[in-house]
Order: sequence, then C-alpha cells, then structure tokens
Amino acid sequence: MPEEKVLIIEDDQSMRWVLEKSLTKEGYLVETASGGIDGLSIARRHNPDLVILDILIPDMDGLTVLKRIKESKPSLPVLIITAQNIMSNAIEAMRHGAFDYLPKPFDIPVLLEYVARGLALAKGEGTPAGAVQPLAEKEDMIGRSSIMEDLFKAMGRVAATEATVLILGESGSGKELVARAIHRFSGRSGGPFIAVNASAIPGELLESVLFGHEKGAFTGATETRKGKFELAKGGTLFLDEIGDMPMNLQAKILRVLENREFERVGGHRSITANVRTISATHRDLREAVSKGEFREDLYYRLNVVSLHVPPLRERREDIPVLSEHFLRVFAEESGHPPKRLSKDARALLIGYQWPGNVRELMNTIRRASVLTQGQEIGRAHV
Repeated sequence: MPEEKVLIIEDDQSMRWVLEKSLTKEGYLVETASGGIDGLSIARRHNPDLVILDILIPDMDGLTVLKRIKESKPSLPVLIITAQNIMSNAIEAMRHGAFDYLPKPFDIPVLLEYVARGLALAKGEGTPAGAVQPLAEKEDMIGRSSIMEDLFKAMGRVAATEATVLILGESGSGKELVARAIHRFSGRSGGPFIAVNASAIPGELLESVLFGHEKGAFTGATETRKGKFELAKGGTLFLDEIGDMPMNLQAKILRVLENREFERVGGHRSITANVRTISATHRDLREAVSKGEFREDLYYRLNVVSLHVPPLRERREDIPVLSEHFLRVFAEESGHPPKRLSKDARALLIGYQWPGNVRELMNTIRRASVLTQGQEIGRAHV
C-alpha cells in the first residue's frame, strides 16, 4: 500500500471529501485545503509528494498557486483539475509545470491512475502525458474530446520553450489556430505573430516576401522593404503549407534556422533573425523527402517538435460543441438570438465525414443560419 502524502486544494466541500476518502482508501496520507493561501501554507509545512489543485478556488487563482508551488518546489508533481475545461486553462497549466490536466467530471479510478503516474514521474519512473466550455478568447480552439485535450497539453509544453514546431494536419483542421495559441502563451507573446502561406504566393515573389529586398534588387524594387523574418522580430513567424515551398527557398530557410541570420534580396548585409519559427503542412513531408520534393535536412530541422491536429471526423464528440459555438458567433454578428439545431440536423452533422474539417463545418452552419427563416435549423437546411 502506498504511503505517499497527497495535498488536495479544492474549494468544493463534497468534491474534497470524495477525493480525500478515495485516496485515503488507497493508502495515501491526505491533507486538504479549501483555498490557495491555506494550500500553499500546507505545502510548505508538510512537504507533500503530490498536489491535486483546482483552478477555480477562492482567495487566489489556481494557476497562481501552481506557479508559486513550482517556484519553491520545482520537482513536486501537480495535477490540475477543473470544471472550466477550456483550451487556455490546459495550455497555461502545462506551460507552468503541471504534470497533467484532468477536466471534471472524472471517474475516481481515472484520478487514481493520474496520481500514480504523477508519483512515478517524481521518482523518475514515468513519462509525461502526450500532450477543454466557455470560450475565453476569440482564437481559442474548441474541444472536449480526449484527443484535443492531449493536443492542448502538448501545446502548453511547447509554448514554454523556444523549440521549432511543425504542425501537421489536413486543410481546415485549425493548424494556424494552434500556431497562434502557442505564440499567445509563449515568452514571445509581446512580439508580433506573422503568418505566411507558402502556397498562396508565387515562388518568384516568396523570397522577397520572406527576406525583404534592397532598392534596385529587381525590376520594380523602387525602395527597400523588410521581409517577414524582419517584421516578426521578437515574435513568431508562421510558415503555413511549407511543404509547397520551392526547393531553392528551402535551402535559404534552412540557413536561417541553423545560423539565425539572412540577407535581403539584392543585399549583402547579414541580418539577425530574432524570431521563433512555427511551420505547418497538410502534406506527408517524409513522403515528399523520399520523392525528392522536400529537403531532408530541412525536414529534420523543422521537425524538432511535431504536433498533429486531428481531422474533425476523428473527434465527432466535438461537433455539437463547435456547432453551438458557431451559432452563437453568427447570432452575435447579425444581432439576432442564436438559432438551434434540430435533433435530426445534429445527427446528420455528427455522422458526416467532413473532408473540409472545421472550416467546412463553420461554413455549413453559417449557410444554414442564413437560409433558415425560423429559429430551428432542420435536417434539410444542412
């Protein structure tokens, strides 16, 4: 039987009681606190082996409690639990050092598995998890499915670093939203976020767009212009659809990533690239490398950390949540009350394959909202 000490910081009395009884039954030595100040005091006095921490607690925000615990006890595993299951909470929790994030409601056996894994991590015997619904920010991603929760956790861990990130996923799945969230929760959040779609710009112009050009560098270059690498100084440059980038430019991107410097088109002065690069593609880059369509050295340089955004058909439980969100957004735009989906319409949406992913769902809901005269959107409208 285990004898490790577990501290529970939870303001809900009934939840605190259930957790205490369940953990005590398993042989853990349990301390409880109903607020952040009391919890921090107990953590200092009793040196727990693991902390279970709710985000919404009185007298102090749970994420502030997490940061203070990690400042004084960096190796102490902290499990975040919350009913406010949104992307920003998951990312912030993982960014500030929580070993995992468990949304309510949860089954006690699941909690016990998390506790055991957290204690194993503290002993060096385990590995972190891979790596959530009011919408906190306009650009937040929405997802309650386990596959999205894992993605949010991974985004939080990545945001805390300067690692180069490669985001993989089908068109319309939300790759740019992932990049924007990583930037927003990173140490570069005060700098610009600049996105460039490599497939939307002709190859002969892309080099100038990325690196800038000097006056007279080519016909029509009547003045010196900064490129995106310069404009993103101190922030993040998002290279979308990098798999479609011409081979000659791939070599120059590799040089920037390796040497952190570049030259404007027609220039000879090296400019430091103080920028974090996040790339994305819908292509299988390993297959592109094997076909000679993508540089192998650039692939490995981009793929320091890879994140996969799942297609919508692999997270069907998120379709009703996304649909309701889009209905609220479109209602707010039009100044009318939000419309509702009929049971048949909802079932049709859940059963569809969504080759265009979230973008297609958004457009479908928008069209149905416009064409439906009443307040209920039926199957025929979608």
